[in-house]
This record gives sequence, C-alpha cells and structure tokens, in this order.
Amino acid sequence: MAFVSNALYANVCSQFGCPTGAPGSNDVIKRSIYTLSNNQNSKFADWAAYVVSPLTIDGPSRSRSWRSDPEIAKQYTLETADYKDANALIRTDRGHQVPLASVSNTDDWRTTNYLSNITPQSSNLNQGPWVRLETAVRDLARKGNTVYVVTGPLYESFFAMLPGADEPHIIPSGYFKIVATISHVGFIKASAYVMEQNSARADNYCTKEVTIDNIESRSGLNIFPMLTRSKEYVLESRLGGLSLSLGC
Repeated sequence: MAFVSNALYANVCSQFGCPTGAPGSNDVIKRSIYTLSNNQNSKFADWAAYVVSPLTIDGPSRSRSWRSDPEIAKQYTLETADYKDANALIRTDRGHQVPLASVSNTDDWRTTNYLSNITPQSSNLNQGPWVRLETAVRDLARKGNTVYVVTGPLYESFFAMLPGADEPHIIPSGYFKIVATISHVGFIKASAYVMEQNSARADNYCTKEVTIDNIESRSGLNIFPMLTRSKEYVLESRLGGLSLSLGC
C-alpha cells in the first residue's frame, strides 16, 4: 500500500473542535496525523487527538526510535535518559498515546515516537486491555470506517516516579480513550473508556466503559467543544454507542 498523502488525513479538531480546559501554558502541537496538548508541569500530553482509517493503518513494520519533541522547549519535556530502568524498577513501558500501529502507513509515523506522545504506562495495562482496545479501533477502521479518537491521562492518585528522571514530572494514575464515528448522514456514535495503571493484563476493556461526561468530570476537559448542546447531551451522557462495533 502506498503512503497516505498528508492532504487526505481527516482531523478530529476540524470535526469536533480540539478539547478545551487544559492549562493555557500547554504547548499545543499540530501535526499531520495528530494534535496534542503537552503539559509543562507533568511533562506529558493532557490530550492527544488522532484519526484511524483504512488509509492510515497496515503499513510496514515500524521502529521505535525515541527522542524528545523538537517543538517543545527542553525544560518542558522528558529525554530518553529519563526512562532509564523504568521497566525494571516500576514495571512501565513507553506507552504511545497515539499508537504507532494506527498510523503506520503515513509519512509522519516517526513523530509518534516523540516523548511528548509517550507516557510511562504500566506494562500490564499497555500490553493488556489498552492494546486490545487499540486493536479493536483498527479493526473498526478496516471495515471502512474513519474513526476519531481522543485519549489522555488522568491524575487521581500517586502511581510512581521515573527512577532515572532528573526533572520534575507527574506520572498518570490512569488513562481515558474516546472513540467516535460519523455516518454519511452525520450521525455520531461514540464510546469512552477509562483504565487505571493497576489494571491486570487479562482485564477486558469492555468492562472499562464510562460516559464521556464521566471523563470530562475527571479530566477537567471539554472533549468535543463544537457539538451543539443537544448533540452533546445525547452523545456524552450515554453508554454503548460503539460498544458492539468495538467487539463488546
């Protein structure tokens, strides 16, 4: 399959508006395949928005070559050395917020390996229910759907500190992911999930579904600010919009 031209990428923010509510000091980074809002205090993105479609997935096998984000000042992002011994000592992986596999057929896939798109994610979570949900999103795209995703961290309890980090940071206690589709007549369906860092590898992501309202309350974000009030109520207050389509 040929690489996707940047001009073909759909954009979450153009459809729904970029999430609002993050600190005004955040660095908002807009790239062809995603947009994210990097928090200068936590050193991680408060949200990342991206699109998964039949055109963005199923590219060649891609490498994971980590580096600091060149568009963020050094004091506001982590470096590769900060992750030293993290897996051995606190059992975390370098977890992508925008998953590499979901944009592997795009020209700019390398930017998913910037540390602005990475958090220290529990290995059990990263290699368990979280990756299975990401796989379900790609399976939905393989059926011909354009899938809009907003994901990000939650900070509700202390989890750990990076043992090799030489700068202040705050590791998330959990994560949210909101998955949406739009029909050809403009009907929107969505499902939302929250998974804690202490999730078991065998956990079923289907049991982690919550409302978008729940995520907004816990994160302080307005996820889809361009929705009308009536559409927002219907979409964000209910469960199950895409559950069946995501294998639940």
